[in-house]
Amino acid sequence: MIAMKGVFLLYLFILTMHPLSAQTPANDPSIAFARVRHLAHGINASNWYAQASDYSAQRLTTYITPQDLALIHRMGFDNVRLSIDAAQLIRNPGASGLNADFLTHLDTTIHDILSHDLAVIIDIHPEDSYKHALRIDESAVTSFLALWRALAAHYAVTGPERVFFEIMNEPQIADPGRWSDIEGRAVAMIRSAALQHTIIATGANYSGIEDLLLLEPFADSNIIYTFHYYQPFPFTHQGADWGTDQWKALRDIPYPSTPEAVAPKLVEEPNAPYRYYLNEYGLDRWDGARVASEIRFAADWGRVHHVPVWCGEFGAYRLYSNPAMRAQWVRDVRTALERNNIGWAMWEYCGGFGVVIKSGNTATPDLKILDALGLHAP
Repeated sequence: MIAMKGVFLLYLFILTMHPLSAQTPANDPSIAFARVRHLAHGINASNWYAQASDYSAQRLTTYITPQDLALIHRMGFDNVRLSIDAAQLIRNPGASGLNADFLTHLDTTIHDILSHDLAVIIDIHPEDSYKHALRIDESAVTSFLALWRALAAHYAVTGPERVFFEIMNEPQIADPGRWSDIEGRAVAMIRSAALQHTIIATGANYSGIEDLLLLEPFADSNIIYTFHYYQPFPFTHQGADWGTDQWKALRDIPYPSTPEAVAPKLVEEPNAPYRYYLNEYGLDRWDGARVASEIRFAADWGRVHHVPVWCGEFGAYRLYSNPAMRAQWVRDVRTALERNNIGWAMWEYCGGFGVVIKSGNTATPDLKILDALGLHAP
């Protein structure tokens, strides 16, 4: 009952601000191109409704607050990509097939995001084990499709201009054919419950540009296609304690990369495979021109297929990177995206890749990164 009351209040709010466009055909190809304009300058809200060990009411209501959302809006962002753990959505399911308590908090958060004049991407962001099951177990696929049917039905009452459904973050299914089949079925499931909302689809594996290029767009034209961009990883993931062993060992890696810039790091590195990895990074000569040359492939794919393309993640880990170089990389990616008319959502609001440093209830914007994003101090 509490969850239904929350949805009803959300419904009234959205109808007041953004009336439903019931007269507009859902499969009009102009809709997705119009709505992607709401996703020009976004930020990821991570480690909140996904990627966390604590989903208690206390944490859900304090990790990111309405004050944070007000700050996000003042900094110049226009959308929030909200990561949501699939397993939490279906834990102890109620009559709808979804977790009523978790959903009540999610309703409030989505209402708060919208009330700060921000669009919201409902991003299903599962743990790796959930994705692994989709690779091998058809019953897991059936459960995933049922989740989307219930979730789309739940949020079908919201205004489709500013609420988007992203099928899955980085599916980690290496077989493009299998992922395309699952994703196509999810598109149909969502559309059966929510006729007007724009869907966000992605390529297989880790949603890189190379994965996008292998994806054949779906027949439904009210879809935006997303990719993630973190190249070059020796710079963007230096010191990260997940992923490859090489990342964990990296410190103060220069950007742009040249053999000369990397040479001092080679002298410092005793491990031969890690030296080789760094040497390759220097020889690859990563700079703004190379970044732009890669992003053009995503833009060209969208033009060829006459579909809108959006970058749902890009960012650089800040713990061990030079702040000025990190800002330069962010600027290079952002400007390349915008030159190709591709909207974006930076990874992330707070955390290791954050645009703010948050201590308790105080969030301090990183002014170098805001400037690199073309945004402004609040």
